[in-house]
Amino acid sequence: MLRSLILALSMLIALPLWAAQVRVQPGPGSLANAIAGASPGDVLILAPGRHEGSITIDRPLTVTGGIDAIIDGMGAGTVVTINASDVTISDLTVTGSGMDSAALDAGIKILKKADRAMVNGNRVLGNLHGIDVHGGRDAQVRSNIIEGTRNPRMNDRGNGIYVWNSPGTLVEGNSVRWGRDGIFSNASRTGIYKNNLFRDLRFAVHYMYTNDSEVSGNVSIGNHLGYAIMFSNKVIVKDNLSLSDISHGVMLNYANNADVSGNLVRGGADRCTFIYNAHKNLIYDNHFEGCAIGIHFTAGSERNVLTGNAFIGNRTQVKYVGTRDIEWSFEGRGNYWSDHPGFDLGGDGIADAVFRPNDLMDHILWSQPAAALLTGAPAVQLIRWAQSSFPATLPGGVVDSFPLMAAPPFDVPPEYTAMEVEAAANRDERDLDDFDVNNLTTH
Repeated sequence: MLRSLILALSMLIALPLWAAQVRVQPGPGSLANAIAGASPGDVLILAPGRHEGSITIDRPLTVTGGIDAIIDGMGAGTVVTINASDVTISDLTVTGSGMDSAALDAGIKILKKADRAMVNGNRVLGNLHGIDVHGGRDAQVRSNIIEGTRNPRMNDRGNGIYVWNSPGTLVEGNSVRWGRDGIFSNASRTGIYKNNLFRDLRFAVHYMYTNDSEVSGNVSIGNHLGYAIMFSNKVIVKDNLSLSDISHGVMLNYANNADVSGNLVRGGADRCTFIYNAHKNLIYDNHFEGCAIGIHFTAGSERNVLTGNAFIGNRTQVKYVGTRDIEWSFEGRGNYWSDHPGFDLGGDGIADAVFRPNDLMDHILWSQPAAALLTGAPAVQLIRWAQSSFPATLPGGVVDSFPLMAAPPFDVPPEYTAMEVEAAANRDERDLDDFDVNNLTTH
């Protein structure tokens, strides 16, 4: 009984007994003064108009108002800095940060030990970085509209959402456009990044050293690269869309023990997916369509499982150069290949013949690009016919012993299809020389 009474009293002491709602009018210094005079737990309601930043919130407060309430940093520093736990910023417009990349100027910045911050329903416009979760744990960044700068050089822009060393961050339901990367997650873990929309960026989601986390249900449209999982372990990448992205849909670079499933990549990327020195990953039930290369799989990647994927209408289904066979099926279930003329006499949905997506001439063309001039030559066609008729003459490469006869259906909501068409129409107008996405050392 005594312990229960002490616990109840402790909870009461922890609550703000005199929390108040304080209305804040626009004017020089008015918001900073309201914060300085507020008690923990107070709610500051900003009236419509322009409120002067840059401000620091150093106690548990809620700051809200409406989209007509604008916090403007006037081009200097970070607009809103959160330096206390249990702060909420909601339903505001935040704009006008500085443009100092070294200082990581941002619209909203959550500092170390500023745990459980909530940044919800805001319009974060025209800042260098949109929302920078920089050390605070268990932050929630939800349902914000984030539009970055449109500096002519994409690499000189900031990220929509930057997560650094902030375990437990939830990033959900945001719309991010322009800027550099939609989400850049670095040196963090146990984050969940789901159901966000990314457009007109370098990378939609960019992972570096981010472990035990999830990227799910996101939509990437018209970006240079969709989902780049790099130097990270135990990442779930599922049910994402990559529509009309330019270079890659999904990339695993030094990424191990990932679960990559249910993703759709289509619309003319150079590579639907790129597996580079990545090991022990499960890659299943994905849909790769209409790319120059369906999957580029480097010889340094080992012990990966690929099953249930659909490779449809890619110019080259698989690019793999190796001296030994690697099996792409699991427990009697392979992948669907749109260029496999298979038969299913048993009616079990599995083609009767083994499928090899590449032949000797593919290997020659990849290692000696000048040989492409001979692609249509009768001698080349004779070699390919001979290899298809006598499989024992094939070099090492990908083997699917149980290819599927049909691809599972994949529906895309019509609003995303319209955005995809728009992105494809505008693709030729982009400056694609801004950076080399294939130079992995620059990431």
